[in-house]
Amino acid sequence: MIHIGILSDTHGFVHPRVLDFFKDVDEIWHAGDMGDVGIASRLKNIKPLRAVYGNIDGQDVRIEYPVVQLFHLEKVKVLMTHIGGYPGRYEPKIRLLIEQEKPKLFVCGHSHILKVMYDKKHELLHINPGSAGKYGIHKSITAIRLIIEGNNMRDLEVLDIPR
Repeated sequence: MIHIGILSDTHGFVHPRVLDFFKDVDEIWHAGDMGDVGIASRLKNIKPLRAVYGNIDGQDVRIEYPVVQLFHLEKVKVLMTHIGGYPGRYEPKIRLLIEQEKPKLFVCGHSHILKVMYDKKHELLHINPGSAGKYGIHKSITAIRLIIEGNNMRDLEVLDIPR
């Protein structure tokens, strides 16, 4: 059983309540647009970090993190990227990767809009954690926690605080 904290679009700032929300997780996943590599360092000091770079990230982040992460956690295959789209409207390269790799969990960011949806066609859970930073169009700072145990994902919780 592994407790995961998921965030995206920090743009150089992580709200302290997000860090408090993640205090009991085992891993943190960042779905891109960190803003600078200092965010990664700060998160890695708290918990192990898996991350991808986003469209606003510079070379410092891009050198350390890939554009796509594909991995297994427990028995769940996970695909994570920054710009991915949504069920029925995936970015074309990501749609092909989903069809080829058949992940059970797809995590992306970019929109600053929190969305959790089940994609019946591809039999996967789609998560966009919204934005955990203070810059952008969003009205709330959001992040997600969930538990992965075996091949199950459960106990998903949302942090949603006014920006």
